[in-house]
Amino acid sequence: MNKTLKSVRLFASVGILTASTLLPVSSVFAEETTATPATVTATNTTTSETHTPPPKPATTQAVHNPYGLEALWREGDIVAKSTLFILVLMSIGTWYIMVTKFIQQAKIKRQGKEVEAKFWDAASIDGAAGTLGEASAYRFIAEKGINSTKKHGGNLLERIDFNTWVTMSIQRAIDKIQSHLSGGLAFLATVGSTAPFVGLFGTVWGIYHALTAIGISGQASIDKVAGPVGEALIMTAIGLAVAVPAVLGYNWLTRRNKAVLDNVRTFGSDLHTVLLSGEIKNSSDAK
Repeated sequence: MNKTLKSVRLFASVGILTASTLLPVSSVFAEETTATPATVTATNTTTSETHTPPPKPATTQAVHNPYGLEALWREGDIVAKSTLFILVLMSIGTWYIMVTKFIQQAKIKRQGKEVEAKFWDAASIDGAAGTLGEASAYRFIAEKGINSTKKHGGNLLERIDFNTWVTMSIQRAIDKIQSHLSGGLAFLATVGSTAPFVGLFGTVWGIYHALTAIGISGQASIDKVAGPVGEALIMTAIGLAVAVPAVLGYNWLTRRNKAVLDNVRTFGSDLHTVLLSGEIKNSSDAK
């Protein structure tokens, strides 16, 4: 009996000890199980609150170019500004001469058509000269030829035969018109041959100063070199832009001058023939 009671007590003690050992594990497991939904809920709440904002519309912003003509004029020294000023003057002079010479040549061509329509249909050479405008180049030649026939006298002029005297007078008038037409063409030729070298001088001077500034700063990166050197090369581009129109204008105006002077020389030759043929009528002949 006593043995039985001892066995029961021992069994009961083991059961109580086992139950007390397992109790904290189950409570901890219960706490972890209870805390997990709260964490998931908090995560879901944070995710829902931190949503991605919509993208902003694209905007275009003007980029300021620190290089160019404006920077060249603003930062250039007296030599660079003087070179640019000379090129500008060359360009202005070139276009002025080209426009004025074109107008002058067109005017003489129009006067040549007037000669064909009126001059040779006149009754006398004096009346023929009066049919032309006062500013006409052909009238200037006709008057010089007519006056030469009237003023061929005196001890000195009598030594020159009449044919040579009239020829000289008409040729002088034609040469004067040719000189008037050719005025300014030498300037075009000069600009066409020197403007590229003036621009090249500005480029060399600009590159020299750019490299000097780069050496002082101690930075030789591409952004420090490309800007100043490219800015200096603008001078060469300006020189070519000035020279090309000057060369083309010179050749174009020279070709037009040749066509105009051919008509003037033809008129002078015909006038010379008429004057020598005795068609001129003046007061001395009337007597």
